[in-house]
Amino acid sequence: MRLSELLDVAGEARIELHPDAVDVIKDSRAVVETVLASGRAAYGLNLGLGHMKNTRLPDDQLRALQEAMIDGHAGAIGPPLPAKVVRAAMAARVNGIARGGAGATLACAQTYVAMLNARVHPVVPSFGSVGASDLAQMAAIARVAIGRGEAELGGETMPGGAALRRAKIAVLVPEPKDGLALMSANGISVGHGALVVERAMRTLEVGDIAGAFSLEAIAGNTSPFDTEVAAAKGVRGQEIVSDHIRALLRESGIHREDPKRSIQDPLSFRVVPQVHGALWDFVELARRSVETELNAMTDNPLVSRRERRLISNGNFHPMLLALAFDALRPALAHAGQLSDRRMNHLWSATFASYEGKPADPNRSVWGSSGDRRGTSLRYAAASATAALRQLAGPATLDVVPLDLEIEDHATGAPLSVQRTDESLERLEQILAVELLLARDVLKGREQTGQLGVGASAVSRMIDAELATLGPDTPSNVFHEAVLGLMRTSLPAEAGAVSARLGWSD
Repeated sequence: MRLSELLDVAGEARIELHPDAVDVIKDSRAVVETVLASGRAAYGLNLGLGHMKNTRLPDDQLRALQEAMIDGHAGAIGPPLPAKVVRAAMAARVNGIARGGAGATLACAQTYVAMLNARVHPVVPSFGSVGASDLAQMAAIARVAIGRGEAELGGETMPGGAALRRAKIAVLVPEPKDGLALMSANGISVGHGALVVERAMRTLEVGDIAGAFSLEAIAGNTSPFDTEVAAAKGVRGQEIVSDHIRALLRESGIHREDPKRSIQDPLSFRVVPQVHGALWDFVELARRSVETELNAMTDNPLVSRRERRLISNGNFHPMLLALAFDALRPALAHAGQLSDRRMNHLWSATFASYEGKPADPNRSVWGSSGDRRGTSLRYAAASATAALRQLAGPATLDVVPLDLEIEDHATGAPLSVQRTDESLERLEQILAVELLLARDVLKGREQTGQLGVGASAVSRMIDAELATLGPDTPSNVFHEAVLGLMRTSLPAEAGAVSARLGWSD
């Protein structure tokens, strides 16, 4: 399953099982049935879980224990996750079952497919996984499948059994190993991770756009984005970012020589290709880690269809994914630092445009005219930068030993993904202020040179959006309006590169 397909399902696209996947699921289940009939001991099948791993379970109670197993692990807390994350988690589990390592019955996959297509969305608390399978949250999803828990259907929250009846979906009756197969997966980490990667890709594009827009505002140098510079470094992300910013600066007047221009700009302008380029590579690492985990067979015990046996293992540990998102946050913080530092220079340029001129309350740097709002938001951006710095610390090293110290290591993957999502929120807030502040500088000039295609699009879109707001509108509303543009149409209108880079695949 490709990342883009998982995102489509998260966005309520339909999903179906290919006949080949059905065959794989049936063959995988046949291995489980053979082991069960043989009487051989197998973890989570006829043996207990965790510290009860060596406890033999009565054969006549294995079916009844499946529901107890699901109920006993549904211990997540906190506000519910967005439906998109839950849908992505369910789709990831269907894909995992279809890979053949789970040994789940076909009914498990079919029930989840039916729930996704009917938009029966389990209510899943947002907090509770330590990143060694998202047991508590995946159990919350499984509870709805067996007719328990809570679900949202058509905008209404109701008991899980009622949601299934309304959607005409039969309640799942889990067979031995089904309970573990439905729970023992990193669906939340994978599903949320996919959505965060998509957000990171868009935010990185906006970061390039903000950098180019600010360069236009200070009439800076374009030499740092030269193809020769990028080729000399040999970092793919830097080449891509440099190409993107050159495209944004196409037709700009700053390409013309200006004897008044300094030979070099401050580093916050000059090293955008290096910093954003490194960020691009870390976003790519996160994307690959999510796609790898999505298509991995992570079940314990793992069904070997080739050798017809069950194998105890640790594939439920999404270590690469956890570390990839931990590594992404410092890269995001550096991009935020560059934006914050550029705003210092934009701030100076804004006030410089008023020096030596008589006071005019209708043309105030503080925006009393209702037109200039970047300056009033500068301190909020500084606060967001401080928060972004704090979020850069690792989330993968702080899980304590659990279950009588049997489970004495965990990845912290869901927390790492969640912190990265929070970091992107802060970076977006910072970039929105930078866009407004750069616009303030350009508006304060008596004569503005020819803007590049990117800056022209940004200026036009922000002007049109802010024109719908009255002069007494609070600055935070202006900020939200720009955030809305950043999250929807601005990247494409100003010059998006994601499709060209294959990110949409």
